[in-house]
Amino acid sequence: MTALPRGETPGHSGHSAEGTEDTEDRSGLPEGGPEEKESPGLSADAADESPDGPDDDPDDDPSASSPDGSATGETPGATDGEAGDAPAVSEAQAELAAQRELRKRIEQRKAEKAGPIEAGTRLSGTAAELLAAVRAVESGEKTASAFYEAPAAPAARPAAPVADRPRAPLPRPASAAPVPQEAPEEAVEAVRTVLAGAGAPAALAPAAARTLGEQAAEVLRQDPWQLLAVPGVRPEQADGFARALLGAECGPDDERRTAALVGWLLEQAAVRGHTALDVVAVRAALAGHGVTDPEAAVDDAVAEGVALLFEEGVDPAGAEESAGSPGGEESGSADASDGTADAAGDSAEAAAPGPALLGLDRYALAEESLADGLGRLANACEKGADWTEAASAAPSASAAELIRAVAGAGLVVHSGGEAARAEPAALLVAARGLGLRALGTTHSADGRRRLAAVAGDPGAAVTLAGLLSGAEGPGRDEEGALALDLLVVLDAPQLDVETAAELVEALADGTRLVLSGDPGVLGSAGAGRVFADVLAARACPQVISRTPDPGPIGELVSGVGVGELNQVEAPGREVMIVPVRDAGEAVHRTVQLVADSVPRAFGIEATDTRVITVGHGGSAGTRALNAALKERLNPGPGRFGGFDPGDRVVHVPAPGRTEPGVVVSAGAEGLRLDCEGTEVVVPQGRVASAVRHGWALSAHQAAGMRWPAAVVVLPGDAARGLSRPWVYTAFGRGERHLSVVHGVDRALPRAVAEIPAQERTTRLRALLEALPTPDASS
Repeated sequence: MTALPRGETPGHSGHSAEGTEDTEDRSGLPEGGPEEKESPGLSADAADESPDGPDDDPDDDPSASSPDGSATGETPGATDGEAGDAPAVSEAQAELAAQRELRKRIEQRKAEKAGPIEAGTRLSGTAAELLAAVRAVESGEKTASAFYEAPAAPAARPAAPVADRPRAPLPRPASAAPVPQEAPEEAVEAVRTVLAGAGAPAALAPAAARTLGEQAAEVLRQDPWQLLAVPGVRPEQADGFARALLGAECGPDDERRTAALVGWLLEQAAVRGHTALDVVAVRAALAGHGVTDPEAAVDDAVAEGVALLFEEGVDPAGAEESAGSPGGEESGSADASDGTADAAGDSAEAAAPGPALLGLDRYALAEESLADGLGRLANACEKGADWTEAASAAPSASAAELIRAVAGAGLVVHSGGEAARAEPAALLVAARGLGLRALGTTHSADGRRRLAAVAGDPGAAVTLAGLLSGAEGPGRDEEGALALDLLVVLDAPQLDVETAAELVEALADGTRLVLSGDPGVLGSAGAGRVFADVLAARACPQVISRTPDPGPIGELVSGVGVGELNQVEAPGREVMIVPVRDAGEAVHRTVQLVADSVPRAFGIEATDTRVITVGHGGSAGTRALNAALKERLNPGPGRFGGFDPGDRVVHVPAPGRTEPGVVVSAGAEGLRLDCEGTEVVVPQGRVASAVRHGWALSAHQAAGMRWPAAVVVLPGDAARGLSRPWVYTAFGRGERHLSVVHGVDRALPRAVAEIPAQERTTRLRALLEALPTPDASS
């Protein structure tokens, strides 16, 4: 039996039944989230959902619980091979034709990027529009005031006919912006009227108008299922809304419904980290939502541009050229009648196709752009500088190995724990000593402070958000690229695919890029697994640190990383186990630790201790813990929307970004915060969705940050949310002291030993593996 640290025996699990719906937050929102509703109609609870995106425990939905569709209901049977006359064009041929058309579109996009381009032309969406606006004002073509006018209506798509009644083309909303903008009041009022007419809560109107745009009311009248795009709305609620608007015209196979369901399933998958889903899982999920022909529904969604279909492992054009017939996609195809059937079968056996994947355009293009950009950096590096002396002067063997790797490659991956951050810091010092423009970037302001301290230079580190926005760092050169020769990205596992693509796009040819991080921590809040995919693809040199994390906490966390929950000697009480019987006792002991025990025993103030728990809901989740901690540490009436000056909070300016702060004051302009020395004013309308109390956090929110002391709370109802990466991340947040409030009994060692990271379905690894290998001699 694996022993607990210091050999202490945990208390019995208190099997609380409260609030197990909220387990962990991958969206980056501070807390909250839609509660499961049995009624098909809408409830006012959905209106409380943050506009930043779906929150907490999307796996509660059986239709989206796993990428393999195992909990989604009946899997539709195959229709291939039925008796009857063979069609002139087989299903395989038709699918390959569609794939060729898709590949043609992708190749066209790639071709547009092949030659020299004007700075910024690879941007898309909101970023491209903003760049065009800036250039129009700079050139005098338009005035700045022109861009304050109402935007044009979104692009249109034809509506699916119901019965035989023709419908006008429907405007489809644009992709959700990273930071939602408030809609005009007249648009909100129009949506409120539509919602009221169908008996839906009026409180949904601002979020619907924000998500669907100024034409939201008309969009909802013609396509009620577009309500699914509003955060917090579930399929059964959208169905109830549609029935109220359409009456008898509403059916489970309405193409508007099936298209919206496909988009919703893929968005929910993105919340869980996937950039694509196996098409079989999507069909099974559609069947679970009452769609009678899931295969046709997926085909229609692809045809309408709701999603893209990718046949991984097969190049349709290559298959046709080698086999002489589209039948080469399937082994033993009987459709080849020109004497090439054997060749087609041999070709299929030699290159067995991978799963057909369905993905949203935004993530597909981000992965394509990121793979191309990483390949560009790997192949365009100038290797003429002499790094020999810098490597010889490195403070450790691992730091010297990293310096030598960077000297010979444009793209390098570095992995290691907290102590290994000294190695990229040594690299930055060496590069700056050679006169290079070198910079390190981190996930959080706390990480920036720690990197700058190790490097001995406050100017050597910035936050990633600050670098991309231009608020920190060297700014852009005349070509629009970051003025850098070397960029080291720490906390790389927190990189989602869209942020990574934006970052790589901003690096000029010849810039060296180092992705550094700890593979054992929880992944990004956004979609993708960039760091893990680059590691797995082996598309560049990899340096694995041999610098262990020191002390009892480092020893404990290192054991967790390899699946072992070991005893550790902690003579200075660096690690303590506090057994509890139930959630109520867990809250009581946590408050006691933060307010009394840790300050008295270690001289660490309550402001320098963070509580980390599995989820936001439940009797010992972040909500309950924050309420108890506020009552003890900073009691007050909460006159500023539930907050008082001195409250510890977390601010989430965008999904995936968590900024710890302290409430300073409030006024007509909003809530004023001090976030790591930076003043932030949160508008009144955004406070409820973007600010929460922050004495207690989820592990995803705490990733990339450390405090002098951490208290990890594991009540009995937290067992199902535990995994090895979660424990590894939570236990590693304390620098000097770690207390574990333990009420999950054997679930903790079982999670460490048996529950690895949840797999994410992505395309980046395959795209990187298909890139040409960098020429080491160039």
